[in-house]
Amino acid sequence: MTRSILAIVLGGGKGTRLQPLTKDRAKPAVPFGGKYRLVDIPISNCINSDIRKIFILTQFNSASLHNHISNTYIFDTFSQGFVEVLAAEQTPQSEDWYQGTADAVRKNFRHFRDQKPSHYIILSGDQLYRMDYREMLKIHMDNNADLTIAAKPISREEATGFGIVGADKSGRVTSFLEKPPIEKNIEEYKASPELLAANRINPANAFGKDYLASMGIYIFNADAMEKALDNDQTDFGKEIFPNTLNKFHVHTYVFDDFWEDIGTIKSFYDTNLNLASLTPDFNFYNEQMPIYTHRRHLPATKVNFCTISQSLTSEGSIITNASIVNSVIGVRTLIESGANLDGVYCMGANHYESDAQKAENRRQGIPDIGIGRGTIIRRAILDMNVHIGDGCRIGIDSFDRQDGVYKTHTIRDGIIVIPKNAVIPDGTVI
Repeated sequence: MTRSILAIVLGGGKGTRLQPLTKDRAKPAVPFGGKYRLVDIPISNCINSDIRKIFILTQFNSASLHNHISNTYIFDTFSQGFVEVLAAEQTPQSEDWYQGTADAVRKNFRHFRDQKPSHYIILSGDQLYRMDYREMLKIHMDNNADLTIAAKPISREEATGFGIVGADKSGRVTSFLEKPPIEKNIEEYKASPELLAANRINPANAFGKDYLASMGIYIFNADAMEKALDNDQTDFGKEIFPNTLNKFHVHTYVFDDFWEDIGTIKSFYDTNLNLASLTPDFNFYNEQMPIYTHRRHLPATKVNFCTISQSLTSEGSIITNASIVNSVIGVRTLIESGANLDGVYCMGANHYESDAQKAENRRQGIPDIGIGRGTIIRRAILDMNVHIGDGCRIGIDSFDRQDGVYKTHTIRDGIIVIPKNAVIPDGTVI
């Protein structure tokens, strides 16, 4: 059954809340967890659920996303599988870019129909979770639904940031409300105990979480999605769902496991550092449902005379006489003697510098790629290929972490972000 399902991963818009990480790349291509990209999460969930036909929809800075997808997800001819990026394009039917989530799907129907799918599964490209979509599909089929919306129990305070699903005790969706303000009374949207019990939701997990938030994961019957999008409406949550409730059988699939929407610098930073904690909320160490990514064939990380605790170090790195705490170190990261990192996500580098390149760096007064001698960094994100010199102090000295864009860095949510390819000279204080 899963072989006739077509997966559509929504790549998002400009990703302004993740700037400057999305300045030169699409949001799904942002490096995550030391060695992955955000888009690896929904693709891996598809592969683990035996869904092998996957389209990624994007329209901003798609070059790095294309490169990652084409070099990573290569299926054999027998599986008939593919992962393909569909960037916004002008056609005789439309000269506009995607105007919203539903509009992005509508404008690519001509590509989707070629696959003759029985069902579509719509996914987001900026979430961290592990789900077997076959379980959701079973709920969809067992209830003879036209559309099934995955939902997670949340508190009233959290509800302001999500689309809220109202459902009866059988799980049939009766109403949908997009991001209700905290002052609005939404008591009628509370999930019934019968519905939570029917979905085997752990009462301890659900305590104080009386509302069901749409997770941005939907299963449509193919004909139902064509009918639902046969209009000019542009967004699933704001327009499509409220208008489908009287026309289709809309059901909900209640999910009771870790799920995090990674839409802001703070959530991105916190989620990455949580991976390095003693008991992380998300388990990458699951051999039954692994998270896949690009195979780099890098050597193991070399650690010389270091103190490292509650941290992740990705392959291909060389770390010498450094102290690293509560941090994530990405691929090919070079950290020199005396460096001290606490609460840092260092994305690493795309390449190693040759001796000739290092000599040219010295001629121009540019530090080598990596983190220089004696540099101290606190509560920061270092994007790919940063050159941080010797004796720098980043996030150490007392200062007002005022959000804004500065000459050498950006501060968002109180977190210092050093942009991709940045050059931070010796002795810089940020």
